[in-house]
Amino acid sequence: MKIDAHQHFWIFDPVRDAWIDDSMPVLQKDFLPGELAPLLQQAGIDGCVAVQADQSNQETDFLLELAAQNDFIKKVVGWVDLSAPDVGERLEQWQDQTKLAGFRHILQAEPPEKMASREFRNGIGALCRLKYTYDILIYPHHLPAAYDLAKTYSYQPFVIDHLAKPFIKKQEIEPWKQQVNAMASLPNVYCKLSGMVTEADHAFWEESHIRPYMDVALEAFGPERLMFGSDWPVCLLAADYQRTIDLVKKYIQTLSESEQDQIMGKTACRFYNISN
Repeated sequence: MKIDAHQHFWIFDPVRDAWIDDSMPVLQKDFLPGELAPLLQQAGIDGCVAVQADQSNQETDFLLELAAQNDFIKKVVGWVDLSAPDVGERLEQWQDQTKLAGFRHILQAEPPEKMASREFRNGIGALCRLKYTYDILIYPHHLPAAYDLAKTYSYQPFVIDHLAKPFIKKQEIEPWKQQVNAMASLPNVYCKLSGMVTEADHAFWEESHIRPYMDVALEAFGPERLMFGSDWPVCLLAADYQRTIDLVKKYIQTLSESEQDQIMGKTACRFYNISN
């Protein structure tokens, strides 16, 4: 099964979605399953993982409703306040939702110290206890704190979104490379080949600009812990859906068929427990 392990849906609200400012007019509209479905079909993708974009109590239910209506949405990564004192009870309300795989808190907007706080770690412990995954959305300067978190919670499955957003536009690779290698030394940590085109120069990027970063991820994690994600529709800032997937397909074409299958679906199926 071919899986896009990272994309988003939203009904655009200029107040709620203030991060989508006037420099991003292509994103200032609704993005719903009816628009994604033909793109997946054209690209030969069987299903996707819908990841939260809004940090609200309504977001998880919104995505689950879309997943119930569209079979190609295989799993949902929702949002919950992981620092809430009653986080365990909040998570338990979704225990019967089989399409809910895990959760994400947008850590890139927080200081690295957030990951060391007692309240946040209590939330990670609740995820672990209830067998939910956790998507790590961070910048490179968060990686040491993320390493400590993932090492401490060694039974919790983590996946790094967008390679932790390395400085592709500046073509800087250190100390990001060293820190990613450290993260990859932890067997409970996976990584998404996603969000790369938007970290490059939106108008002038080429595969050669991004390849060194994919090299690091592949060498560090191997195909069995790497998964493709389009980051649609955010990718539209720099590339359409087909160009985004072609970037990864071209990069992995020298790998064995089984290794390509891991990156293009099997790793995501294993991590997110996708069976059909």
